[in-house]
Amino acid sequence: MASLSEEVLLVVKKVRQKKQDGTLYLMAERIAWGPEGKDRFTVSHLYADIRCQKISPDGKAKIQLQLVLHTGESTTFHFANESSALKDREAAKELLQQLLPKFKKKANKELEEKNRMLQEDPVLFQLYKDLVVSQVISAEEFWANRLSINNTDHSLSNNKQEVGISAAFLADIRPQTDGCNGLRYNLTADIIESIFRTYPTVKQKYGENVPHNLTEKEFWTRFFQSHYFHRDRINTGTQDIFSECAKQDEKGLKSMVVQGVKNPMVDLLSLEDKTLDEGYGVSTAPSTSNSNKTVKENSNSAIIKRFNHHSAMVLAAGSRKGETSSTDGNSRDSDFFQPPVKKVKLQESIEYEDLQRENGPKTVALNLKKSDRYAHGPVPLQSQQYTTSQDIINSVNCIRHEMANYKPNLTQVLSNSTASSAIAALSPGGVLMQAGAQQAINRKCNDWCNLTLT
Repeated sequence: MASLSEEVLLVVKKVRQKKQDGTLYLMAERIAWGPEGKDRFTVSHLYADIRCQKISPDGKAKIQLQLVLHTGESTTFHFANESSALKDREAAKELLQQLLPKFKKKANKELEEKNRMLQEDPVLFQLYKDLVVSQVISAEEFWANRLSINNTDHSLSNNKQEVGISAAFLADIRPQTDGCNGLRYNLTADIIESIFRTYPTVKQKYGENVPHNLTEKEFWTRFFQSHYFHRDRINTGTQDIFSECAKQDEKGLKSMVVQGVKNPMVDLLSLEDKTLDEGYGVSTAPSTSNSNKTVKENSNSAIIKRFNHHSAMVLAAGSRKGETSSTDGNSRDSDFFQPPVKKVKLQESIEYEDLQRENGPKTVALNLKKSDRYAHGPVPLQSQQYTTSQDIINSVNCIRHEMANYKPNLTQVLSNSTASSAIAALSPGGVLMQAGAQQAINRKCNDWCNLTLT
C-alpha cells in the first residue's frame, strides 16, 4: 500500500479493473489501484510514465477512464458506483489534468539534461555506449549517480538568481468577448503561478475547493467575478469564497504598516501631503472619525490600499528565501559584536565597491568542456635519427661546391695495354668473337638435326 510519506490526493471506491472491484488512489507522484480485501496495489503507474488519459463517450453504459503509457500499454478503470460514477470519474479526470503536465515537463527537462551531458562529454557518451547500449547495466542505474553528481556541481557553480514577478501581470490578462455578453480569460501556467506566489490565500482556496467542490474553470470564473479581484467595489457578496482572503490581506497590510520600514535613514511618518506654510502655527489633532468620508473617498482609499498591497506582495514574492534578520534594528537577539543598523546603512551609502582595493587576486575556476583532450600524455620519440632542414641545406651547398670545382682526368681512366687488348678481343677473329661464332655453329647444327629427324 501507500507509504506513510505519500500524500493521497483523492480516493475513489467501487472502481473495477479487469472485472474486479477495488479502490483507486491518486497520490502525489503516482496513481494506484488495489482490490478489495487486500493491503497491496496490483496496479501502480507513475505520472511521468503516463502519456495521456482517455474517457468513455457520453451515453455509454460503462463510465470508464483509460490511461495510455509511453510504452504503448493501457490500463482501464471502470467506475461502478451507480449514484456517483460520473462525478467520481470527472474528479479523477480533473485531478489528472492538473498533475500530468507537471510531471511531463519534469520528464522533458531530465531528458534535455541527459542529452546535454552526453553531447558535452565524449568520455561519458562512450561509457554510455559501452555499458547501456551493450546491456551491461540499465539506463536507470547509469543515470542514478550521474544526475545527482551533475545537480550537485550545478548547485555549487551556478547560483542563478530567481526570476521575480512582474508588477503588471494582472494587467496583462486581457479578457476577450465570447459573443454572448461574456468575457473570456486566457490563463497560462506562468500567470497562475504568479497569482499563487503573489496571493498565497488564493492558492490556499484553490487547494481547498479544486477539484472537490469546484472545477478549475469554475474556480477561476469566480475569482475574476469576485470582490477580491475588483477591490474598488464597496459592497461584497455573501456567497463570495474570496471574502476571507480580503480580510486576511487587510490584516497583513496593517501588520506591515505597524512593522514599518527597517531603514533608519528613511522616516515615512514625517511625510505629509501638504506644503510647509499650510497650517503653520496651528496645532490640529487628526480626526479619528470616518463619518465625513464619502463613497468616492472610500472607493479611492480602496484603490490605494489595493495598489499598496499588490506592490507589497510582489516584493515579498520576489524576496530571497531564508533572509536573515541582520538588518532588523529592533531585533533583541542580534549579536553583541554586530555594528548598529544605522552605522551599516551609512557605510553602505558612502562606500563604493569599485573604489575599494582588491583583497586578493581574482581566480577563474577551470571548466574543461572536452576532458578527453587532456587525458593523454605526449607521444614518446622513437630511437632513430632525424634529418633537420638545416642538414639538408648544408648537404646541397656541399654538392654544389664540388660540382663547380670538378675537373675530369681522362688519361687516368684506362691504360694503353688494357685498351689495345680490349680492342683485339672485340675485333673479328678475337677471343670474344670466336665464342659468338661457335654458338652460332652449334645452333645451326641443332636445326639440321631437327630437320633430318622430321
